[in-house]
Amino acid sequence: MTVTSVLAVAAMLGEGPVWHGDGLWFVDIKGRRIHRFTPHDGASRQWQAPDQVGWVLPSVRGDMIAGVKTGLHRFDPASGQFALLHDPEPGQPGNRLNDAATDPAGRLWFGSMDDGETLASGRLYSCDAGTCRDSGLPPVVITNGPAIQRDGPTLYHTDTLGKTIWQAAINNDGSLGPARRHVVIEDGAGYPDGSVIDAEGCLWVALYGGWGVRRYDPAGTLMQTIRFPVANVTKIAFGGENLATAFATTARKGLNAAELADQPLAGNVFSFDPGVAGLPVVPANI
Repeated sequence: MTVTSVLAVAAMLGEGPVWHGDGLWFVDIKGRRIHRFTPHDGASRQWQAPDQVGWVLPSVRGDMIAGVKTGLHRFDPASGQFALLHDPEPGQPGNRLNDAATDPAGRLWFGSMDDGETLASGRLYSCDAGTCRDSGLPPVVITNGPAIQRDGPTLYHTDTLGKTIWQAAINNDGSLGPARRHVVIEDGAGYPDGSVIDAEGCLWVALYGGWGVRRYDPAGTLMQTIRFPVANVTKIAFGGENLATAFATTARKGLNAAELADQPLAGNVFSFDPGVAGLPVVPANI
């Protein structure tokens, strides 16, 4: 399978890709920027965020919701303005928001993490119609990859440093059922980062330091591994015509000078043919 660099952005920590409208939205967390890329004409645009920004997702209001270090912000691409909506962790100045997804009801699920990547201070939250609450899952150092299986629905939640992806049913009231281990990444294969569900209900997991992405079936069995020319793959999104193309963000963070010389494409956006379509993003009910 051919993996191709399609946007030479050299992001320090590219993350959060999502297809919305006719383009791919993603962020550079450490660069504090939101990006939009339209593959059909190769055009790209970027906006400066007020702080580290972990993700951006469309809202039912027609604008965007951004997960900034200081909390949830409403982001207007037309003006470039950010407006703080909610700070879920006013007592955790060392934390930042890291990854997010929406469920079929439009609830926003997002996680926090210790920006120093050492303290188990990261938690997973949900937000619906302006009401945000702790999911009740145990804290971890780096929350990641909330992905939603729409048949159920089911939440997949990643403990990156624990190399474990957990699975829990989403109840009608937005609470979670008991969590159980879904996938454990073996030593030497990198760390599970962002994840997304495809149209066949399978889970795609990006591997930071693992040189690729993996596809797991609903039972947690490994089905496929896609090798990348860069080590730090952070998340994929399905986009393009019929959502049939996979786009992946990557990162330069953590690579030394020799590694960067060996990986000149690190931090770019890549694409490949996954052989399966994705699902359209559900706008956040905020």
